[in-house]
Amino acid sequence: MTRRDAHMEPNKRGVGKISRNRKKKLLFCYLFILPQLALFLAFTIYPIIMSYVYSFFNWNGYGSLQEFVGFANYMETIADPFFWNAFKNSFLFMFFVVLIQVPLALLIAILLNSKWLKGATFYRTIYFLPVVTTTAVIGLVMRFIFGVYKGLVNELLITAGIIDKPIDWLGSLDTAMLVIIMVGIWKTFGMKMVYWLAALQSLPKELFEAAKVDGANMWQTFRFVMLPLLLPVGSVIVLLSSVNALHVFDLVKSMTNGGPAFHTDMVDLYIYRYAFEGGGMPRAGFASAAGVVYGFAILLVSLILGLIVKKTGGKQASH
Repeated sequence: MTRRDAHMEPNKRGVGKISRNRKKKLLFCYLFILPQLALFLAFTIYPIIMSYVYSFFNWNGYGSLQEFVGFANYMETIADPFFWNAFKNSFLFMFFVVLIQVPLALLIAILLNSKWLKGATFYRTIYFLPVVTTTAVIGLVMRFIFGVYKGLVNELLITAGIIDKPIDWLGSLDTAMLVIIMVGIWKTFGMKMVYWLAALQSLPKELFEAAKVDGANMWQTFRFVMLPLLLPVGSVIVLLSSVNALHVFDLVKSMTNGGPAFHTDMVDLYIYRYAFEGGGMPRAGFASAAGVVYGFAILLVSLILGLIVKKTGGKQASH
């Protein structure tokens, strides 16, 4: 063995030892991931795949798949006016929730991120509490708050002299959806506020100090410094908020159950009604077809918003 080979041999042994240690670490990592991966495959991927399969059968949710109907469930879904009513309500809810919640959360986040505000941690906690509260519980509480008789809202309005008699907030066609939207905004407001706070705290302070030195006022600093920097993050927040708002079930189920006269019916509630209630025998196959149609609609919205996010991020990077 030459002197050069003698120097090379320990290095090879060292590399081999490092490689074995790395493999052991990777093995432990995969072992830790395995339970979560198994649950993800069992309760997410498998139901998604089977929902496509069920949608081609006239199946009540029990027993084996026997009656193959092809695209009949899809044709019935597309022809059902109640599905499109729920579809319209779902997108109407999403539109107003995102339109009001995202900019309002930004304003509150700017205030909570201010150095002069005392007790900011307390206010952040108050705003975030509804996020960690069970939605079904919130829905039941809101039924009492907006109740016709002895409801807190009606009592306050009557005491203040704003109204003369109680209003049926959840039973009126004019106010039911409005109340659902208001509660939906309040329920998830804290999460959007946290998103904005994280974005604000990541901005470089040097730019704001430079703007202050140049004599920029608060509006100019917000318009020409803060807003362009927040635009890419804001696009992502809009994307996440839109997709999340298109899935509203437990809030509507506990507050109005889709009423009055299906005026607050949502697609998630529509699917649940056919899959588990059905007015007699459940129609899991038909509900699966409705879910697939709605899923493709959400996918289309996600792709469009994703392209907007990509373009926004690209423009920001070019600047």
